[in-house]
Amino acid sequence: MSKETDAARNVSAHINPGNLLEVRNLEVNLNAVRGVVHAVRDINLAVRPGEIHGLVGESGCGKSMTAKAIMRLNDESTTIYGGQVNFEGVDLLSLKEKEMVKWRQSQIAMIFQDPETALNPLRTVGSQIAEKLRLNDVGKKEAYEKALSLLEAVGIHPAEQRIKAYPFELSGGMLQRVSIAMALACDPRFLIADEPTTALDVTVQLQILRLLKELQGRYEMAILLITHNFGVIAEICDRVSVMYAGIIVEYGSVTDIFHDARHPYTVDLIASIPKSGANQSLPKSIPGTPPDLRERIVGCPYAPRCRYAEERCRSEAPALRKVSDGHRFACHKDITALRGEEA
Repeated sequence: MSKETDAARNVSAHINPGNLLEVRNLEVNLNAVRGVVHAVRDINLAVRPGEIHGLVGESGCGKSMTAKAIMRLNDESTTIYGGQVNFEGVDLLSLKEKEMVKWRQSQIAMIFQDPETALNPLRTVGSQIAEKLRLNDVGKKEAYEKALSLLEAVGIHPAEQRIKAYPFELSGGMLQRVSIAMALACDPRFLIADEPTTALDVTVQLQILRLLKELQGRYEMAILLITHNFGVIAEICDRVSVMYAGIIVEYGSVTDIFHDARHPYTVDLIASIPKSGANQSLPKSIPGTPPDLRERIVGCPYAPRCRYAEERCRSEAPALRKVSDGHRFACHKDITALRGEEA
């Protein structure tokens, strides 16, 4: 499709040309029975071409809602968007649904966390992959041959037999590989992986992560990897954004975040990672609970759970502070010195 449509605002003059995806001041508000849920509250996020960018945070912080907003998969009759989702200079939030479908078929794709619900149990996995190819005007024979090659690419062997299998005949790990094959069918430049290892056995999780890393290099695509697990971030990501209560509280390279975390929530989240080895200890839990996203948040949303919080934190929202060119955090205090005293 043309990158310019009547419905799409060309914002290429206002975004960083080095970014493939640039989310600006995104808000996602859901009209629920018990009131409006402010699921995403003004986030900014950038993904560069060819990188794996991790989006990490506790369950309910807005990670998946952000992903669905990028893909426009929310129920838009009850969803109110704000801000922009700029992909190659086009604001996806301004597109009509038919136009957005074309982008999903050709440029962006998504892997969901539960492969069993992502696939139709009444159809063979091969027919479901081929169907996506057929939507892009690929002939029947060519679609079948490419479906075979995609199954081979994601490590499903022998593809000639597995292509005729129904979802219930495959394991959870193999189903996730089929989901990845379907996502790759349109040769996307950008792939969203929403908790792709959550429903899998521990022994299979690492295989899927390494597969994503391998495919990312082979197909030269960018990946937004959504997870609550910092171990997953450390395994394959280049950069990471830490999300809490609908906002980004810190972002930087994986090295920045693991070795020089500045936001108290990032520090606490890393401390909650289970340790292994001779000096292993129980992970530290974070006291308290996340805020109710139906309520208006004043000040820093993490203040009620933060051991460094002071009165200013409860009344004034912190702005992003610069540590380096690619590392910023939203906190009134630089806790580096305080953490040194605690140690």
